[in-house]
Amino acid sequence: MQTAVIGLGSMGYGIAASLLRAGHATLGVDSRPEPMQRFRAEGGVPGTLAEAAPALNALVVVVLNAAQTEAVLADALPRLRPGAVVLSCATVAPDFARRMAAAAAETGVLYLDAPISGGAAKAASGQLSVMASGSPEAFAAARPILDAMAGTVFALGDEPGAGSAMKAVNQLLAGVHIVAMAEALTFGMTQGVAPAKFLEVISKCAGTSWMLENRAPHIVDGDYTPRSSVAIWPKDLGIVLDIARGASFSAPLAAAALQQFLAAAGSGLAREDDAAVAKVYARNAGVKLPGQV
Repeated sequence: MQTAVIGLGSMGYGIAASLLRAGHATLGVDSRPEPMQRFRAEGGVPGTLAEAAPALNALVVVVLNAAQTEAVLADALPRLRPGAVVLSCATVAPDFARRMAAAAAETGVLYLDAPISGGAAKAASGQLSVMASGSPEAFAAARPILDAMAGTVFALGDEPGAGSAMKAVNQLLAGVHIVAMAEALTFGMTQGVAPAKFLEVISKCAGTSWMLENRAPHIVDGDYTPRSSVAIWPKDLGIVLDIARGASFSAPLAAAALQQFLAAAGSGLAREDDAAVAKVYARNAGVKLPGQV
């Protein structure tokens, strides 16, 4: 298939590489020249989206937020041929997904609401989880792409928005779990529990979580290279709380987690790995995390 991936961050680059590995002719597009050049050197299709769009079978949009998604689609939809499929992978509100699906339908383009989960490593290995919703035609058109990028595809119905609703549920849990991990790890430090010992023991006990096992090693290693940055969480948990307000639903744990990520971003940590939220707790508790002086 002729494909393009818009957004070559840690997730988008892995998706593009997985599509290429599966034999799909893939164009990688990003606002930064470096990942585009690297992807082309690995076999990516040269050119621009404007040049490639009329021949594309699928467009995979892996940008940061709804505004970027809308900007990409405003440019791409008039250029795509009828019957091409858009896989929209950013975390967005369900209403936004429905609006983008309607815009795509006006041009004859299929739309799959397809938010993703699993992290950079699973993106690179083609083993993401995709929470997808859309018409049977959209699923059929997207199937070769989904097979290349995902280990698990959850088909959540014919209506766009259902996938984004499920992603919001996931992000509520994921954001809370990261903050809970950071709180527990630094609480342990006040009691003489070293971060490495915390990870060794708690990862084998009932208090563990996928986020704990994935993020706590970053703290133990003192490595805050952003696999997923602090800056993502004010957006994602903000979406969760917007949806909750619309449903007259109280989400106090999500709100508390959001405040910790906002504190981390306000402390200059926005571009660090989201495990850096532990630095807020460490500073307030007067303890030093591994690698801190």
